[in-house]
Amino acid sequence: MLFNSLEFLLFLPIVFILYWFVFKNHLRAQNLLVLVASYVFYGWWDWRFLSLIIASTILDYFVALFIQKTTNSSKRKLLLGLSLLGNLGMLGFFKYFNFFITSWIAAWASVGITIEASTLSIILPVGISFYTFQTLSYTIDVYRNEMKPTNNFIDFAAFVTFFPQLVAGPIERASHLLPQFYKKRVFDYQNAADGIKLIIWGMFKKVVVADNCAFFVTKIFESPEAFSSGELFVGMVFFAFQIYGDFSGYSDIAIGLSKLFGFDLMVNFKFPYFSRDIAEFWRRWHISLSTWFRDYIYIPLGGSKGSIALQIRNVFVIFLVSGFWHGANWTYLFWGFFHALLFLPLLLFNVNRSHLLTKSYGWRDFAKIAFTFFLVCVGWVFFRANSISDAFQYLVYLFELKGFGISLFYSTNANLMIFALSVVAVGLLIIQEFIWVIQKRETPKISALKALFLVLIIFFMGSFKNQMDFIYFQF
Repeated sequence: MLFNSLEFLLFLPIVFILYWFVFKNHLRAQNLLVLVASYVFYGWWDWRFLSLIIASTILDYFVALFIQKTTNSSKRKLLLGLSLLGNLGMLGFFKYFNFFITSWIAAWASVGITIEASTLSIILPVGISFYTFQTLSYTIDVYRNEMKPTNNFIDFAAFVTFFPQLVAGPIERASHLLPQFYKKRVFDYQNAADGIKLIIWGMFKKVVVADNCAFFVTKIFESPEAFSSGELFVGMVFFAFQIYGDFSGYSDIAIGLSKLFGFDLMVNFKFPYFSRDIAEFWRRWHISLSTWFRDYIYIPLGGSKGSIALQIRNVFVIFLVSGFWHGANWTYLFWGFFHALLFLPLLLFNVNRSHLLTKSYGWRDFAKIAFTFFLVCVGWVFFRANSISDAFQYLVYLFELKGFGISLFYSTNANLMIFALSVVAVGLLIIQEFIWVIQKRETPKISALKALFLVLIIFFMGSFKNQMDFIYFQF
């Protein structure tokens, strides 16, 4: 079920009314409603995959209880291993099985040996990478004695399947979200108003920014050889805003929806395109995932401690794992490798934490922002392309400087209209986020007027004709 679908527009009010009016004073009933609603929300796409999320929930619920009951180190490790094997096994099979088979065949073919092997017709379950990491955080934290397991299966299942952030994050830690299911929730008008504003802002990012940009991104990336360097540059930049508008838009909607039901989710994006180096970019982009990798992989490996060789190893491990998490394609691995290369000089010169606090920007900062944004855009080419060779070919065409015409964008009246909408939408996004990034506060009246203005923009400028899934649904 998509947030920008008619089904969800009917689904949300029903759940909201039942939650706050029918079960207002019954915490357990509210949690059960959240669980049922989440199963309906997820099962709407394909009910068969409910079995996977239920299996993962049952596995980690009991594993955590057994870990808590034993002090035997070997048994605790065995139980944690069971959780890792079960969850990552399901994720690996559905997401990577065919990738490994085809890569294995291609490797033998490269030395002249033909191997006949058939791949399975495997459908990737929506959101499996997100809820798998969310539930794993629970068992790992229990194993580390950083939290106690819950004895209430409904509460835990509701935490795993919480529908606002179920299929594309933010990836919540059990220590943050799960305790919120234990406490009585009281409707707060200001909190709900803030949630509605976030939902509107997220919808603007999705249907106005991302979906309008996607119209040209698809055309340009399908046949880059047919376009000028100017058009390829715009296509590259448009994809940067498409994926940001799409993914951060989903996160904003998820956080806003959670506020409507009295829950608080972590911030997943902090204006990443205003970063002055790659290290800052990763402190601002997909924060729930990057901090997950930091806490559960990077730091256990030694983090930034130890010899330079070990630090370099850890950096490449974390970025390659991040790339591989995104999908079963060598392009994602190369994208991660590319970001590791960009991060490496910052690590070696010990300047990877130079930009932690931002109160104002100078002209040098804007030059750094522009350069960092360009590097990020180059990385997005590998992320978006079908293959690594396609990505390099795209960049070759781009840097050949074979003309700067942009006739594609005004070749038809329809193209001109969509191009104009995309440019205006991206401009509005940049202006608003710059206001926020320099910490300019808005009065409640201005904030309300801005939300109303955004509703009108969504209505008149939103791309509703060709309804598009959120990009990160496939991850």
